[in-house]
Amino acid sequence: MTRRILLVDDHAIFRAGLRHLLAAELKEAEFGEAGNAKEAVALASTQCWDLVILDIDMPGRSGLELLTDLKAMSPKLPVLLLSMHDEEEFAVRALRSGADGYLCKDGPMSETLAAVHKLLDGGNYISPRIAEQLARGLGRYYNAPPHLELSNREFEVLRQLAAGKHLQEIADALGVSIKTISTYRMRLMKKLGFNTNADLVRYAIQHRLIT
Repeated sequence: MTRRILLVDDHAIFRAGLRHLLAAELKEAEFGEAGNAKEAVALASTQCWDLVILDIDMPGRSGLELLTDLKAMSPKLPVLLLSMHDEEEFAVRALRSGADGYLCKDGPMSETLAAVHKLLDGGNYISPRIAEQLARGLGRYYNAPPHLELSNREFEVLRQLAAGKHLQEIADALGVSIKTISTYRMRLMKKLGFNTNADLVRYAIQHRLIT
């Protein structure tokens, strides 16, 4: 059976390597590639796919926001999220947003193949390392940290601000006005109970939201 897999990552070399790996395992698979959210939405809206493999960190519209878009277009479309973040906060947010699988990019190739097979067969997959962290930290989510209640866009703006980006830089990257980013910043301050960007930075570091 021919399987159609869409690879979404802003690094062409990574897409090529992943495509080579999967093609060797899935002999009859067909692949599409997108380097950003706009390209991914165009391909997803005009063609049928059996699986989307999506990077969580992309310039512009983030992988989490794109995940929401894809699920709105096709709720049953399996999406495997790849991430350099092995913190459970990112996995929780991804799963809440509808991801069918979550993998760390630095994991073994065998794990990637196992996840792809699992999702193509209609299942779900979480990296064992992440699953262990989730199990250990499960009790904390009864009193969830406030950033888990942020929208995906608010969460992305929080991370950008905490990384030291200026409002105009963030606005340009996300394709919105600086006024919109200022509004998001005010919402973040209110929701998290902070007064300064320094508070945001400390919070993001404490919760390992930035590296």
